[in-house]
Amino acid sequence: MDSVTLHTAARRYLMERYDELTDKYAALPNEGRSAFGYKYRPEAWRIFPRYNVIAAILEHVERLDPDRLPEFSDLVDALSEAADTAQSPFTQPASNKTEAKAMAEERRLFQSTLQAWVARADFPVEPLPYRRVLMPAESFERQKQLEQRWGLVGRSWYPMLAEPNPPDVLVLTEVSMWDEQGLAQVRAAVRDMSGGRVTELREYGADYLVDVEMLEPQYTGAEGVWSDDTLTWIAFASHEGTVAFGGQLATALEAKWTELDRWRWSPN
Repeated sequence: MDSVTLHTAARRYLMERYDELTDKYAALPNEGRSAFGYKYRPEAWRIFPRYNVIAAILEHVERLDPDRLPEFSDLVDALSEAADTAQSPFTQPASNKTEAKAMAEERRLFQSTLQAWVARADFPVEPLPYRRVLMPAESFERQKQLEQRWGLVGRSWYPMLAEPNPPDVLVLTEVSMWDEQGLAQVRAAVRDMSGGRVTELREYGADYLVDVEMLEPQYTGAEGVWSDDTLTWIAFASHEGTVAFGGQLATALEAKWTELDRWRWSPN
């Protein structure tokens, strides 16, 4: 096994485990809360701390650049360290013994899975698109570039700014990007324009550099802004149920998306 295979296996395991746990939590009655909605039920405490710690480990793992991975033995050590130490605001401090136990068990499960992979000589893994957590300096530089080129204010853009939307800014409803056709249209347009990797800056949490296949201009509880090294386009997903596009991306969507009008956003 080589470093790329092991890193991909870790990413894929963590992504799939996160989805498995969030689906399990979503199936709980009343979102895992008591009848009055004030307290989590014991079964909720046994689930959501697990996906919180999985998310923290995944972010830690994706700080490694898939194009520049360490040697295999060093990578094993890095992944093991992530299993033991990765934290987020949602993982510390533990609120009670049930939460602490759930997170500890999930860390051990990833550790044991990692060791099982290492013990195997041949371990085929389906490739994943590129995704890497940006360094703070990279995030800062891209934000400054977008402020100068597109008038980004902090990490906010149209239609959330005080001035009216410029005529060349295309604003759609948020739902358009939860539709598979909508995502396909945006990805195809970006691929045709440059095909390069895309930066994703979030209102809070980690920022990323991703392949076009992982471009998802969606509000996830944190507003987001997307662009690439050409700076010829921008996308912004707001907490008000909108997603806005500017530059060449707006032009391409207007020209090629035949059902675009059904998704147009109106402030009235």
